Amino acid sequence: MELVLSPDQSVYCSDALKSLKEILQNPNNILQEFNHLQVNSIKNAEMMESCKEALQDVNLSKNRYTSLVPFDQNRVVLKSTKDSKTPGSDYINASFLEVSSCESNPRIIAAQGPLRHTCEDFWEMVIQYHCPLIVMLTQLMVTRQVIKCHFQSEDSPIEFGKIHVTTRWKRTTNTLLVLRRLEVTHRESEEPLHSVIHVQYLDWPDFGVPYNTLPVREILKMIYHIPRDLGFIIVHCSAGIGRTGTFCTILNTVLRILAGNLTALDLGHTEQFLFCYNVVADELEDHISHSKSIADSTES
Repeated sequence: MELVLSPDQSVYCSDALKSLKEILQNPNNILQEFNHLQVNSIKNAEMMESCKEALQDVNLSKNRYTSLVPFDQNRVVLKSTKDSKTPGSDYINASFLEVSSCESNPRIIAAQGPLRHTCEDFWEMVIQYHCPLIVMLTQLMVTRQVIKCHFQSEDSPIEFGKIHVTTRWKRTTNTLLVLRRLEVTHRESEEPLHSVIHVQYLDWPDFGVPYNTLPVREILKMIYHIPRDLGFIIVHCSAGIGRTGTFCTILNTVLRILAGNLTALDLGHTEQFLFCYNVVADELEDHISHSKSIADSTES
């Protein structure tokens, strides 16, 4: 479902789109922008101090990569085990992200894809934070030897420890997104059955970008219409950094532009960031075109 832009938002999108098209006409502009960025690297000592929970011995095996872990200050805490005496029982490799300062915009959790032994924690997080939507930006495996993520791909019910997950329906969109409606219950919780929409994008390569922007923009359109008070939207790939970070950057940029903040156009240059530019430009053009067609039909 398309957004209906206000007159102010139409102006914001038009101004931003003009700037983006000028940038995209010369990719060297993006490289020059990147060269002016100050690259901040986190040293091992700083990481040890900022990511104490993630780097506890009891939690190390829960991280796909020990160099890609959440900071203590914004990590997701599994609430039901927060007061447990078992060390590390409240830990999951996931972080809260603020994609926009606007109070009506969605709340996001950026997460690592579940490992075999962290699947129960993942679905615990889905229940506890009342997640209405999960965005999965990876395949389950790239080869038979390399498993990128553990997830229920079958239509039959499955158990993850004390959590029961059932697929109620499954369909594939024209852009090859796989949509599922899942029902999640916890055997030892008084929480009611939780329903969540799961969106899987299969064609975003592990080290690269999609060949077009439409599937990512289709997911954006789903997110626009999810009320903030429904709960946190989970975005994850395999490690929870590359594709997840790119998607959240795109979402952040579009939402900030719609709020009139054109500083959102300040992006750096990598293959992923160039894709960000293209997605944002295509999405703004789509918004403008849709609003113009509504205006034209109203006048006629």
